[in-house]
Amino acid sequence: MNIITALAISIGALAAVATWLCLGTGLGLQVWALFIAWGSFYHTGGKTDGLSKSAINHLWGVAVAAVTLVIVGTVGGSVIVTSLIVGASVVVLVLGAHLPLLATIPAAVYGYASTAAFCLLTGVAIGDAAAVAAAAGIVFISLLLGNLFGFVSEKLAGMLAKSA
Repeated sequence: MNIITALAISIGALAAVATWLCLGTGLGLQVWALFIAWGSFYHTGGKTDGLSKSAINHLWGVAVAAVTLVIVGTVGGSVIVTSLIVGASVVVLVLGAHLPLLATIPAAVYGYASTAAFCLLTGVAIGDAAAVAAAAGIVFISLLLGNLFGFVSEKLAGMLAKSA
């Protein structure tokens, strides 16, 4: 079978497993973050290199967002102050790309945005470092699993395409 069909089958089957893992286990994993990371895995080139680039840069983005949320929650107040803090944090996020390990900026942005979205949309007390860290942990685990699902789906598709 051709690789697109093999990918469709492997990703579809694993998507069902991923959805069950996030929604059916009570672990608090976020299916949307898992799927963002799955796409990021392929976006960064797949294979082992894409897996490591994507996951490491997700972690960087999650960390920068978590620190930013705590600062905003502590200092915050006005929209102007919050906007300046967020702007400065994004400068730090992108400047990380000077290090080859953190050079996959889109994946870092996915981690940052996923963390901010989860915290803001679920009502995490953003000034509470422990609450933000717990939320960031859930997001990062979800992102890491998404990368792993991407890796497995790529391997499975390769096997399906060869067997046909």
